[in-house]
Amino acid sequence: MIERADQLVLNYVSQAADAAHGVLRADQRLDFVKRLRARIEVERHGGQDAREVSKVLARFGDPAVLVQEEARRLAEAAGEEVPAVPALAARQSGSTRRFPAIVDDRDAPAGVRRIAEEGFGGRPSRGLPFAGLRRAAMFSANPMATGGRDARTVVKEHPRDTAALVILVVAALLVPFDLVPVAIFQVPVVVWAVGAALVLFSDSWNTGDKLAGAVAPLLGYSLGGALIGGLRVGPQAGFEAFVTQFFDVSGTMFMIGTGIGVVWLAYRLLDLN
Repeated sequence: MIERADQLVLNYVSQAADAAHGVLRADQRLDFVKRLRARIEVERHGGQDAREVSKVLARFGDPAVLVQEEARRLAEAAGEEVPAVPALAARQSGSTRRFPAIVDDRDAPAGVRRIAEEGFGGRPSRGLPFAGLRRAAMFSANPMATGGRDARTVVKEHPRDTAALVILVVAALLVPFDLVPVAIFQVPVVVWAVGAALVLFSDSWNTGDKLAGAVAPLLGYSLGGALIGGLRVGPQAGFEAFVTQFFDVSGTMFMIGTGIGVVWLAYRLLDLN
C-alpha cells in the first residue's frame, strides 16, 4: 500500500508537469512541480493509505487547473493581461481545492521550504556526484526524477542542437552503406561535417564539450582504426596488411566514436540546468 500511495502522488505530479508543457517555461515548470509536490506531502501528513492519499489529491483538483492558476499568477506578477479560461473556471467549482500556496511558500514549515528548494532526501539535487548522469539515464522519466527536464523539454528548448545530434547519428548509420562519394569525400564524412559544424557553432555547449563531441568520430576512425587494425595484424605483418585491416575496422570505430560523442553531448545538454 505504501508503494501505491507514493505512486498516486507521482502520477498526479506527472500530470501537472505534462499540463505545464507549453504553458510554463522550463524553470517555472520545475519550480511549480517542486512546490506542488512539497505541498502535497504537507497535506498527506506522511499518510501511506492509498484511499486517504487519493482524497488529498482530489482536494487539490485537476492538475491542469493548477497549472492555469500558476500561469495566471505569473502573468499578473509580470503585469500582463490575463485572459479568462471559462472551461477551467467551471471545473474549479465544487470540491476543487485551490492551491494558494503556489504564490509563496514563506508560510510553509521550514522543512517543507527545504524540500521545495533542495529536493527530497534533504540534499540539493544539483552538485550530487553523477547527478547529471542520473538525469540522463532517466531522460524520459518522471519529471520529479529528472529535475523537471525530459526529452520533450530539451528538444523544445534546443531544436538546433537536437538536430545536430540527429545528423551525427545519421552519419554513423550511413557508414555500412556503399554510397557514391561526393567529389572525393565519402557521404558519411560529409554528413558528419554538417553535424559537427552545427555543434561547433552552438551556444549550448562549452568549447571543450563541442570539441569532444565533434571530434570523437574522427578520433575513433583514425586512432581507433589504427589501434584495432594493428592489434589484428600483429607486429610481424607488413604495411599492406595493416592498411587492409585499418579500413576494415575504421568504419566501425567511426560509428563507436560518434556514439560516444553524441551520448556525451546529449548528457551535457540535459545537464545544462
